[in-house]
Amino acid sequence: MASKLNANPTVYSVSETPTRSYLVDDIEDEESKEEIDAQEVFDLIRSIQDPEHPLTLEQLNVAQLQQVHVDDEKNKIDIYFTPTVPHCSMSTLIGLCIRVKLLRSLPTRFKVDIFVQPGTHSSEHQVNKQLNDKERVAAALENSHLVQVVNKCLTAQ
Repeated sequence: MASKLNANPTVYSVSETPTRSYLVDDIEDEESKEEIDAQEVFDLIRSIQDPEHPLTLEQLNVAQLQQVHVDDEKNKIDIYFTPTVPHCSMSTLIGLCIRVKLLRSLPTRFKVDIFVQPGTHSSEHQVNKQLNDKERVAAALENSHLVQVVNKCLTAQ
């Protein structure tokens, strides 16, 4: 097994803010527009497993509520995440996991952009370009091995 880039990451306590429960019955009808806020989006991504460690993105402080920005009126979501080390080779995979989770969970009306928090990664511009290019994301999701890794990160508990 290859050595980990960050073999001993700092583990943070998880948010005291309880996750909300969301019921499909809360939506009056299919035509109504369900409002989405930053807390709901954060609740979707906080439990994604890190690809290298048996810890969540929230526990590693990779995902934080204050880095989730939702403009419900404009159907726009911007998410910033912070890699555990400036040269993290898993950054693109982490961003892909976030994107897939949101693609599977949010209404299709939303445009989601995912970024590395500015100044936290040595290749942030290249990572951001990959994560927000539809063709690159689609090509990545055609790789069955990569999809297995993403699914493992999304379903691990």
